[in-house]
Amino acid sequence: MSIAGGYHRAVERAAAVGCQCLQLFTKNSNQWRDPDVSEEQATAFREALRNSGLTAAVSHDSYLINLASPDDSLWNRSVDALAAELKRADLLGLDYAVAHPGAYIEGGEEAGLKRIAQAVDLIHERLPTLRTQLLLETTAGQGTNLGWRFEHLAAILDDVRHPHRVGICLDTCHVFAAGYPIHRPRGLAEVLREFDAVIGLTKIRAVHLNDSRADFGSRVDRHAHIGQGKIGTDAFRRLLRDERLAGIPMYLETPKGTDSEGRDWDAVNLDLLRKLARSR
Repeated sequence: MSIAGGYHRAVERAAAVGCQCLQLFTKNSNQWRDPDVSEEQATAFREALRNSGLTAAVSHDSYLINLASPDDSLWNRSVDALAAELKRADLLGLDYAVAHPGAYIEGGEEAGLKRIAQAVDLIHERLPTLRTQLLLETTAGQGTNLGWRFEHLAAILDDVRHPHRVGICLDTCHVFAAGYPIHRPRGLAEVLREFDAVIGLTKIRAVHLNDSRADFGSRVDRHAHIGQGKIGTDAFRRLLRDERLAGIPMYLETPKGTDSEGRDWDAVNLDLLRKLARSR
């Protein structure tokens, strides 16, 4: 949700379209500038959240951050930026902050995964009393992006000093594009079993609900409205009714705007998802 007009406005916008939980950017996601959050802004946001009835508010990091970068200058800047993001999220009282693991560019996967773990450790060393938990997001695997295999995320969790301070955000579009067959009738069950074996289902703290414009296994990240992509409504029905994911907050990252009838796309997607959750 947009924070235009103040952080509390994101809460109002989410409530207006019928959301029960909320994801927001705490800053411009395409700029390095890290604005401070005043105590007044944080208080207004926390009060708005408390009064709205929304739960499980999370932030998403900047798209410029690359914790796997082999370039020391970019890596250090990324560490600083994610640390600042986590501090803002903590001040706002957010449960989680979602981050893309990063792209290794050159040097290979193993070196990139090591860089990510080192970055996470450095951030946690700087912020020992942080309450907001960092969530690493599954990715589609475009280019040299890491996190598209469950094994990538497992390697990071195995390497960090405080794995209990790190969780996972599962993105439906990304895992589908990465080659995990959640669209098939028995695919979700297979994928969750594999995730449990490699990482552990208890590590999933959030789910991004997005259909995919790109093909299965394409490793291309293109989000679509629910039911208007290659994943399809049946897959979302199975996901929403799967007891292993019960109680985990789920967030839309579908395109913004209005449909041909002037309805807000967030409200349209939410309405469809709720119908799917009730249907058999």
